[in-house]
Amino acid sequence: METNDLPEGTVEWLAEAGGGRVTHLERHVARREAWVVDLERPDGSVRQCFLRLERQPMDDDPWSLGKETRIIAALAGTSVPVPEVFARSERPSLTLFERVPGRADLPAVGADQQRAVMTEFMEIMASLHVLDLDGLDLAELPRPATAQECALGEVELILDRWRSFLTDYHDPLITFGLRWLRRHVPQSPVRVSLLQGDTGPGNFLFEGDHVTAVIDWEWGHLGDPMEDLGNICVREFWNPSGGLSGLFTLYQDRSGIEYRRDAVRYYRVQQNVRGMIPIHAVTLHPHPEESLAWYLAYRYVGDRATCEAIADAMGLVVDGPDLPDEREGDTDILLAAAQWALSHDVAPRVREAFAQSRLHDAELLLACAERRRRFGTELAALELDDLAGLLGRRPASLGAGLTELDAKIGDGQLPDELALSYLTRRALRDEWLWAPAASLYPGRRWADLD
Repeated sequence: METNDLPEGTVEWLAEAGGGRVTHLERHVARREAWVVDLERPDGSVRQCFLRLERQPMDDDPWSLGKETRIIAALAGTSVPVPEVFARSERPSLTLFERVPGRADLPAVGADQQRAVMTEFMEIMASLHVLDLDGLDLAELPRPATAQECALGEVELILDRWRSFLTDYHDPLITFGLRWLRRHVPQSPVRVSLLQGDTGPGNFLFEGDHVTAVIDWEWGHLGDPMEDLGNICVREFWNPSGGLSGLFTLYQDRSGIEYRRDAVRYYRVQQNVRGMIPIHAVTLHPHPEESLAWYLAYRYVGDRATCEAIADAMGLVVDGPDLPDEREGDTDILLAAAQWALSHDVAPRVREAFAQSRLHDAELLLACAERRRRFGTELAALELDDLAGLLGRRPASLGAGLTELDAKIGDGQLPDELALSYLTRRALRDEWLWAPAASLYPGRRWADLD
């Protein structure tokens, strides 16, 4: 059994809660910490489990593992397939789930299989959204009463949780996105439904042509069903799965809930903006255990995606930016030596999946550092030139220029088209600079909405 740094007593809790002896325990490669667990029971059978845990749970966390567990338990027996909850511990915060057969990598399979799986998934979403809320044991979830509460409830939770970070961090795109969301709230929803809140490819399991379980419910809440359709757009952006053509019309037919295209466009932006805030925070103040390369990809590909989603909702087309020439340059011998050692001496000898993932992160971070060393100054000069056209003068520094731009956007002193055009060019330049990390999600584009 793999050595582990789990909280003291966890292995004993697993054995007692799962009714068997722990025979396999392996760290799972995932954004949130999880472990694959096998338990041998007294009759010789093996119970296959999946352990989620929170290292530092917060009592007022609106996205806690405890809340996620209660939502999954409430859905047991409904038409929405979810894992069984075997056991729950509040301190330490642990949940032992059934390990449902299936895979999550829908982009890796063929087009016909993608379509069959997505079709079934949309039918599951239709059934989720028409569940009787009063029949679910989820009275703890706030029920929004207005269109404003539906559209901005999760955004306000993010702002509250990250208030201390945002006090000193002022990013023009975050400011623009929040202001845009407040001014473009969709009309009142047809109904208020239970939402997964981060739903789509990657957050469900499938075997063959069928969905075996919908997973990852920490963002679950009550709201406008169009929010989940916007979430599906976002996850299909990151996990291309054959596009969305016809799927939302199918959803409308199965659920009886009107598909509102403009609201879905809004919620594409909403999820990106609320997700942008913690992602920016992590990239600026990373914990050593975080996969920083992945968060850099989420940040710089995601910033560009946010700009494009707002531009699409506004009917705006933005020209691409000026970029430095992709030329060979001098090499930093220390970075080059470290990259060689990791790629040629270490990587071939690493066998465990989680360690391989962390090693790849390190290789990407070194490549990012080298690229920033080579092109960072030149790219900053291009940014200052662009800001000069926007602000009427060339700022003394990039930081000063972005601070001034942020204030003007917050006060509504710039036309949306002018501000968003610059922000899009800036996002494209950032994605270009951080290309090694962005390569984790190459060529990502929004699927057409029909």
